[in-house]
Amino acid sequence: MISRLLRFRRQLLTLLLAGGALLSGYLLWHEDRISPWTRDGRVRADSVVVAPDVSGLVVSVDVRDNQEVQKGEILFRLDPRRFSLALSAARALLLERYAAMVEAIRDARRYRELLQSGHASAERAEIMEARALEARARYEGAVARLGSAQLDMIRSAVRARVNGYVTNLHLRPGDFVRRGEASLALVDRDSFYVDGYFEETKLPSIRPGDRMEIRLMGVRPPLYGVVESLSRGVSDFERSEPSGSVPRVNPTFSWVRLAQRIPVRIRIVSVPPGVLLVAGQTATVIDVAQRDGRVAPQRRD
Repeated sequence: MISRLLRFRRQLLTLLLAGGALLSGYLLWHEDRISPWTRDGRVRADSVVVAPDVSGLVVSVDVRDNQEVQKGEILFRLDPRRFSLALSAARALLLERYAAMVEAIRDARRYRELLQSGHASAERAEIMEARALEARARYEGAVARLGSAQLDMIRSAVRARVNGYVTNLHLRPGDFVRRGEASLALVDRDSFYVDGYFEETKLPSIRPGDRMEIRLMGVRPPLYGVVESLSRGVSDFERSEPSGSVPRVNPTFSWVRLAQRIPVRIRIVSVPPGVLLVAGQTATVIDVAQRDGRVAPQRRD
């Protein structure tokens, strides 16, 4: 009797353990479907390449590496003497062209009056009118040249175009920088967002507007964000299409197919005090919209 009771208890315990395992597996699967998540998330931000609009010798660098700067703040200055000389030359040319234009207009007016009194030919009057127009065109060109020289003078002080953080600063006084060549970079402070790379099997549960919980590696308090968009295309490594040729498809096929990861862009809406955002940080992203009882808006194709 006792042995039969012990056997029944063992069987009951086995059934309970098996049922608990099945229930736990179902709950985990259900939670994974209801709240899609991924460990493959990255903090990202827009980077602004700072390149001078003029060429010149750097005379001062007004910022340090990793310094926070405001829009319009001077980053570095170029030697202004060459630009000052060009500005003076442009002003002198403008005065010269102005005097020539005034004289040409006066001559054209005089020949017009002589034509009316019959003391000049129509051909000569037309020539003087053309010379007046030519002198005016040269004057307008001098005005533009002066404006360009003034702009170069202003642009010799290179300013920040966005609020952000100086990064990769190796510029030093004495360096020569060329127009359009990158000198340093700014990480846009107002552009931080998260890219969550979700498996394609979880995309049907994700909608724009979903609330996302973001957990940065090594950071205890979570961040929160909202899904802005889902990427509509990723590279196909099994196929290439050289220009002017037919597609090249990989002849081998792996029977074990991993789910493709699709980028989901998440706008950060809540950052706990003291949390430092760095582009490139690793993040775990969890869709908590449905779990918290909020229905996401329908996706618009």
